[in-house]
Amino acid sequence: MKKTSRSKGSRDLNDDLRPEYRFDYRKAKPNRFAARAAKAPLVVMLDSDISKVFRTPDSVNAALRALLEVAATTARLTRRSTERAKTHHSG
Repeated sequence: MKKTSRSKGSRDLNDDLRPEYRFDYRKAKPNRFAARAAKAPLVVMLDSDISKVFRTPDSVNAALRALLEVAATTARLTRRSTERAKTHHSG
C-alpha cells in the first residue's frame, strides 16, 4: 500500500499546537472536586463602593433578602391595584 502525502489544507488541527497544549482525552479522570464545587457558595465580586457599605457576606445577604421581600410586596400591591382598576372601569 502506497502512502499518500497530505496537502497543506488538510493538515491535522493538532499539528499547529505546541506539545504542552495537546491533551490525551484517554488519560482524563473525573474531577474529584466537582461535587464539592457544586455545593460551594457562589462567589460574587462587588464594586468597591458597594463593598465599603456591605463588609460581610451576611450584610449582603440581609440586604438582598430585604430587597426581595420589598419587591414581592410591591408586586402584590401593584397587581391588586391594577385588578381593582380594571373592575371599576369595566363596571
